Amino acid sequence: MDDLALAALMARAQTGDQEAYRQALRACLPVVTATARRTGVAADRVDDVVQDVLLTIHRALPTYDPARPFLPWLRAIATRRAIDSLRMTGRRGAREIQDETAYLSHAEAVPDALETLASRNRAHDLRQAVASLPPLQRQAVELLGLQERSLDDVSAETGRSKGALKVNLHRALRALRGRMQPDDDV
Repeated sequence: MDDLALAALMARAQTGDQEAYRQALRACLPVVTATARRTGVAADRVDDVVQDVLLTIHRALPTYDPARPFLPWLRAIATRRAIDSLRMTGRRGAREIQDETAYLSHAEAVPDALETLASRNRAHDLRQAVASLPPLQRQAVELLGLQERSLDDVSAETGRSKGALKVNLHRALRALRGRMQPDDDV
């Protein structure tokens, strides 16, 4: 069903036409289902999202403006409800496993003391290498690389052009690579 026909059905539903309302809701089902799937909702949760969208449409029916396109309104509601579902399953998704077999068959590799020590040494060496950079290069690495701030923000804060910041970051990374590479002749 096209957008104009759906808008007309919704306008009739707003006046109390129950048959028009049923037809509109039936026509919404494939759109809502496709939107939920496209958003990444798991197959076993799609029906829940569809029901949630239908309830939202029912509550929001008086606010729908029939002069405006219906499908964008419907897709916006469906997308929001799908995202809400993803958030809910994300919160409940991580659960503690009480299965001994799962622990044994999927045991994580426990880093040994030498690997941990080597990792700490690399981090220490990197901090020292960054500290030894010229001030403008160090600033570019810290703000753009480590703090992951945008070029626009850093440019506005420091008063330096984006091009200058990029050049300083590039030179700093090249210097850090040179300092952090292991010596081949040792």
